Amino acid sequence: MSKLDLSNFEKKLEVRNLQMEDIDQLLEMQKVCFPNMDPWTREQLVSHLTIFPEGQFCVEFDGKLIGSCSSLIINFDEYDDKHTWDDITDEGYITNHNPEGFNLYGIEVMVDPNYRGMKIGKRLYEARKELAREFNLKSIIIGGRIPNYHKYKDEYSPREYVEEVGNQNIFDPVLTFQIMNGFNLMRINPGYLPDDQQSMQYATLMEWNNIDYQPKSKRHFKTAYPVRITVIQYMMKTISSFEEFAKQVEYYVDVAYDFDSDFAVFPEIFTTQLMSFLEEKVPSKSVRKLAEYTEDYIELFTKLAVRYNVNIIGGSHFVEEDDHIYNIAYLFRRDGTIEKQYKIHVTPNERKWWGIQPGDSVRVFDTDCGKIAIQICYDIQFPELTRYAVDQGANIIFVPFCTDDRQGYLRVRYCAQARAVENQVYTVIAGTVGNLTQVENMDIQYAQSGIFTPSDFEFARDGIVGECHPNIETVVVGDVDLEILRRQRRSGTVRQLRDRRKDLFEVTYRK
Repeated sequence: MSKLDLSNFEKKLEVRNLQMEDIDQLLEMQKVCFPNMDPWTREQLVSHLTIFPEGQFCVEFDGKLIGSCSSLIINFDEYDDKHTWDDITDEGYITNHNPEGFNLYGIEVMVDPNYRGMKIGKRLYEARKELAREFNLKSIIIGGRIPNYHKYKDEYSPREYVEEVGNQNIFDPVLTFQIMNGFNLMRINPGYLPDDQQSMQYATLMEWNNIDYQPKSKRHFKTAYPVRITVIQYMMKTISSFEEFAKQVEYYVDVAYDFDSDFAVFPEIFTTQLMSFLEEKVPSKSVRKLAEYTEDYIELFTKLAVRYNVNIIGGSHFVEEDDHIYNIAYLFRRDGTIEKQYKIHVTPNERKWWGIQPGDSVRVFDTDCGKIAIQICYDIQFPELTRYAVDQGANIIFVPFCTDDRQGYLRVRYCAQARAVENQVYTVIAGTVGNLTQVENMDIQYAQSGIFTPSDFEFARDGIVGECHPNIETVVVGDVDLEILRRQRRSGTVRQLRDRRKDLFEVTYRK
């Protein structure tokens, strides 16, 4: 028998970094792996290899691509708890990759179905673990699919399903695999991947900790996390149409855009300017006529937020709901989504002249600049609201206000500054100036709008980022730094949030 040529039997399997020339094969493979989900685009894969080539792996078997995975490095603490796949990957392009980060985030693993059972997934996970050790990263985090959940959705909640998988009563091809590879469950995120119908859009956030991690120092902080705010001190003057109002509003949104602002902030009930051309003198009737412009107002600000790429605190507006009038502040995000906050505490003046009804819900909103809350004028004078909002994660409290004299204005200002100190939070007040001589109860205005900080060494000397000159039409632009805020809450000269005597008192919110 002649000597066997072993090379005839060899089928080489190699785990290596993905290369540009592999993209065509990868694009074909994903059609087989995920037939009912949106595929990678060539542009996204090129971006991965350009930005972080070390984090992109593939498995080649006998010259054929049969598996791959993609990753990036982040500081996980900088992302919202309920982040989505789009949030964590910057729409799949990983342009948010941070070489100075502490966590490897796995965003995709695929294995050709014809080659499953060859431990391809495990090999890719081991490549990630080795990368985490090489780069001295604290952990690997993944947002994992639960593709068998759709079979059990009528029987179990997502949490119950995950528990059943963890107890090995149910097999899930992804979650079971991740548990077997040393990953621990952190939480379950809804709406993670909109086209993942098998998982009902849920994802299990899983983490593997690198026990070889060596801290580089005792402190791990971002250098800065600035958020730029433009506060509009809005002039109330007689106008003749909604179009004239819209033109004045767009001018200021354009100013905020020119300053590359993250937020533009308008004052409380500045839409009462529309009353100057409404032919109704009785306040209780004129406010209902004003409410007829609610849809026009919302359409205008939604369009401006998207067009000028700025989150807008749309002051507040009188809205009719179920035959009642409410004072409502709207958040118009630059992605086109909208939120609203009802005024909780109604002043005697609002009740007397317009019959305004109070809201009963305190909201905290997610934005692309962290969590924020809105407290309309009088609400900032009740410290429990800010305390609750900060406990829910708010870093900035926006306060649209409208006051007719200096005493009223100072109540808003002093309380906003007090809330900033008490809760180690930024506060922003935006007020109206000018006169509406033909409008009952809106004839005079007094304001000095501003941006305020806690009081400690790293903040502005007087706790004032910036403020307008009183009683003139103008804006103030300032940056607040969320990283400095985080540091001070953790290790400031005083730490009001940490040092509260919760054993003696607490704020309880009745929903």
